Amino acid sequence: MSADIGFLIIVGALLSAGTYLLIERSITRMLLGLLLFGNGINLLILTSAGPDGNPPIVGRDSIHESIADPLAQAVILTAIVITMGIAGFVLALAYRSFTITTQDALENDQEDTRVLRRRSRAEAPDRDRSDDPITGEPSFGGDAFDQDGHPIPLDKLKNLEDLESYEGLHEGDFEGEEDGKDTDTAEIGEKP
Repeated sequence: MSADIGFLIIVGALLSAGTYLLIERSITRMLLGLLLFGNGINLLILTSAGPDGNPPIVGRDSIHESIADPLAQAVILTAIVITMGIAGFVLALAYRSFTITTQDALENDQEDTRVLRRRSRAEAPDRDRSDDPITGEPSFGGDAFDQDGHPIPLDKLKNLEDLESYEGLHEGDFEGEEDGKDTDTAEIGEKP
C-alpha cells in the first residue's frame, strides 16, 4: 500500500491550522479550529483506508480490482456526526458567553487557577486517618493530633489548607470526648 502524499500534506495543513486556531482566545476561532481539526482527522482516516476501489455492494460489476474499505467510510460518517454535535455545543457556549459578557474573547478563570494550585485529596491532611494508639483503628481526626493525642495548635500550621481542614476539628467535639476529658486517654479505673 502506498500513501498519497498530496492527501497527507492536506491533512497536515488542516491539523496544524486547526491546532493553531484551537489555542486562540476567541471562541469563534476555537470553533473553526475544531471544524478544521475534525476534517483533517476524517481525511486521515480516509487516506489510511487504502486506495480507491469499487463500492462494497454485492452483485455489482467490478471496474477496479478491489473494493473500497467500508469500515473507514462508516467511521468517517460517525466522526462527522460527532463533529457537528461538538460544533453545536460550542456554538451554544459562544452564544451564552456573548450574552453574559458581550465579548468573544476568553479570559483566565480565577476559580480554575485556584483549583489548579490546590493539593489533591490524597495530599490533604485530613485524609490521613492515623491509627488510634489503643485500639489500632483509624481515628476521626487523623493527623490533627500530636504524639500525645492533643490537637495541633492552629498557629503552628504552616499551610493554609491544613488550617482550613483543622479548624472544624478544633471547633467541634471529637469522638469519645466529653466535658473536656478525652475518654481514649483516660487512666484505667478513672471514670470519664
